[in-house]
Amino acid sequence: MAGFDAPFHPIVKLPDEYWVFDFTKGPNSSWECPFDYQIGRYDEHRPGMYTTELFSGERDLHVGLDIGAPVDTEVFAFADGVVFSKGINPEAGSYGPTIITEHNLPIPTAVGAMELGAAQKFWVLHGHLSTESLEMVETGQVITKGQNIAKIGNESENGGWPPHVHIQLSLVEPIGNDLPGVVKLSERDEALKIYLDPRLIIGQIY
Repeated sequence: MAGFDAPFHPIVKLPDEYWVFDFTKGPNSSWECPFDYQIGRYDEHRPGMYTTELFSGERDLHVGLDIGAPVDTEVFAFADGVVFSKGINPEAGSYGPTIITEHNLPIPTAVGAMELGAAQKFWVLHGHLSTESLEMVETGQVITKGQNIAKIGNESENGGWPPHVHIQLSLVEPIGNDLPGVVKLSERDEALKIYLDPRLIIGQIY
């Protein structure tokens, strides 16, 4: 499946073929993905996946988008912006090293649309990075479209997950270097108003 030709730079340069996960039936530890690159979907109910204390056994609706890739795969700025915050979310199952960027620009009016809406301020969280990534940028730094701002981390440093980057858009200013990447299913309607579909900037990759 080829990526959509969005007006922004790819956050991760995907190959022509990659896997799109379906976690709605829960995780399957005995299955091995046949592709080096994978997508974890936005607005997906993932029962049984979030088992650490951080999620209290209640939060399992994914409100970001995951791009799975080999360790040290480069992560790029999708557009010009500023580094809002960076740091480590250390809880088991959390993001580990995280960088949040701030932007004020138009984005597509809908996933797959080429028409852009009015400029608006929003934030983009990049989670599950390598520890080294936190040395690649500084808080307050101006970044440019296509700039390599991070790398994907390994399981021992990224919160305990297979290597991937969690991308999340927020219309509400984050507190520190964190956003709730999964929420309670009962909170879905309100959460999706705040945390927009990352495919608006990544493109229609599924």
